[in-house]
Amino acid sequence: MIQEHLKDIDLSEQPVKPMAMNPQKFMLWLGIASITMMFAGWTSGYLVQKAEGKWHEFELPSILMYSTAVLLVSSVFMHTALLAAKKDNFSLLKIAISITFVFGVAFLVMQVYGFSDLIAHKLYFAGSDVAASWIYVFVGLHGLHVVSGLIVLLVSLVSAFKHSIHANKLNRIQLCATYWHFLDLLWLYLFIFLYFNR
Repeated sequence: MIQEHLKDIDLSEQPVKPMAMNPQKFMLWLGIASITMMFAGWTSGYLVQKAEGKWHEFELPSILMYSTAVLLVSSVFMHTALLAAKKDNFSLLKIAISITFVFGVAFLVMQVYGFSDLIAHKLYFAGSDVAASWIYVFVGLHGLHVVSGLIVLLVSLVSAFKHSIHANKLNRIQLCATYWHFLDLLWLYLFIFLYFNR
């Protein structure tokens, strides 16, 4: 009787493994998707408003170009930190993530100088110049996201000095690297967009 039941069972079928994703990574990618859609909507609104006319062309503050280079270099150091963590190279990890943090702060300082340049040219957020108002929105909101990125970096930096990031525990540094690279790419997109659509 038991043998007859065993014949009916197809032993070749393997149990289906459920697709699993780290919940923190899922939340991060969900956040990245939301931020991307938000900025895509704003850049679309920018183009629509520009097409309506009454648009004053402007020069981007030159310091924004330098800040772009600083942020891109910071991404190189962030990647270096991730590679160092994978190899348990703690000294390089600490140095690379520290430099990333310093470059991130330098980027924000340069953005503030960019705002002061706009103000010096009498271009205000709530002024009559719609084009300048959009720059304040793009630069300001991206800056707020960079602040959140710096907080994530700081947490990872403290963890690196406590040796709680290593080859067998990479989740924190991977999340940090993904978010930081995203912020860099987002700024590069915004800078190129403003440069060619000013």
